[in-house]
Amino acid sequence: MRFRTLIAAALIVGLSGFAFAELQNVSLGGNIRIRGNYINLDSLGKTSFVEQRTRLNVKADFTQEVSAFIEFDSYNIWGESFRSNYLTGADYRGGASVDLYQAYIEAQNMWDTPLTVRVGRQELALGNQWLVGVNDTSSLYYGLSFDALRVTFANDIVSLDAIAAKLAENYGDFGDEDVDLYALYGSYIGIDDITLDAYWMFVRDDQGALARIVRGTTVDLHTIGLRGAGVIGGFDFELEAAYQFGDVDGVRNPWFRFFNRYADVDFDEFAVNAEVGYTFDMSMQPRVFARFAYLGGGDPNRSCWNNDSTMPFNRLFSNVQYSEFLDNFTLANNNLSNVFFYSLGVQALVTESLELKLVGSYLHADKYLRSRRGDRKALGWEVGVYGEYHYSDDLAVRAGYAHFFGKAGLERTPVIWNGLRAWGGDRTDDYDYLFIETE
Repeated sequence: MRFRTLIAAALIVGLSGFAFAELQNVSLGGNIRIRGNYINLDSLGKTSFVEQRTRLNVKADFTQEVSAFIEFDSYNIWGESFRSNYLTGADYRGGASVDLYQAYIEAQNMWDTPLTVRVGRQELALGNQWLVGVNDTSSLYYGLSFDALRVTFANDIVSLDAIAAKLAENYGDFGDEDVDLYALYGSYIGIDDITLDAYWMFVRDDQGALARIVRGTTVDLHTIGLRGAGVIGGFDFELEAAYQFGDVDGVRNPWFRFFNRYADVDFDEFAVNAEVGYTFDMSMQPRVFARFAYLGGGDPNRSCWNNDSTMPFNRLFSNVQYSEFLDNFTLANNNLSNVFFYSLGVQALVTESLELKLVGSYLHADKYLRSRRGDRKALGWEVGVYGEYHYSDDLAVRAGYAHFFGKAGLERTPVIWNGLRAWGGDRTDDYDYLFIETE
């Protein structure tokens, strides 16, 4: 048995002993979120649907600062599981499923130290969720939880998380043909209203999805990054930069197949996410802000002699959205990469309960194709207007409209699937998205 297996087993066994602590308190919670969507993707068609996600949880607090948390959720589209046929009058069982979204045991201040251990299925929201988040931005809010062990050391100055998560299990020898996530995430919070973060994340994909897409066998993907965020007077800021390195093994070189030669496919790319804003000290508290992002496109293979390439930046499990369309309405909510992103916006509290926001963005590709019809660098412009009304402390109503003016880069430039596939639209496309939501 490997050393890391022994460590994990020891922690789990140690936590299981706390299960015999006495029950002190039980609390119930939940959330219902319903959103109606209308999407016009021009050459790609139209669609409309109402989505609903329902969550119900229970938390039990025990002595010795031990707690257990269990949460169930159900995501469905209205009409997917209706239980009757109007034509025949036949009724049947519904098809909506209820899933175990979170279930973990947590022990705080272990051995009178600022140490917290959480083991089980849990959400992971690191930093501003640029690389690891809970998937609840905009529409298609399926949620995201991890089967993980999380150890946290936190005091008034620093916080350090060590995480080990199992993303896919194929029941082989320990780690064989599995996908795993390991992370160290540290924060310095000793400066008032400012947070400084540093992190390392490692995805080990042994014959997982990414390896199959590029026709390889295994993937080792490391991400290191720095982040700073805070408020200084009326200014707020956030700046995060990350670098990815690693490789994809087993990608064949087509011209040297008979000599057992392999291509050189690596991760070697940077990414930046930044936002700065200023809030005026006056009625309605208007805030103006600017956003910028660079998501490196790698070095795609354009040679007929080999399969050598550098992969685009992979946003992992991002909960940050750059477009209501390119970064959302694709198969399985894919991440956008291989782009430069520029955005300006303004927001204000029109009343104590109503907030409005106007945002304009421009996107163009990092790596792109040229043709007789011109370059395919520009992806398009996007404009959106949004409102949120807080009817009470427990009920919010949101609505918004976004329009996208397409450019030539929509046709063939690889920007979705983290920069591995093209969007597939038309250079003359104009897209519309309208929604209304209650939560």
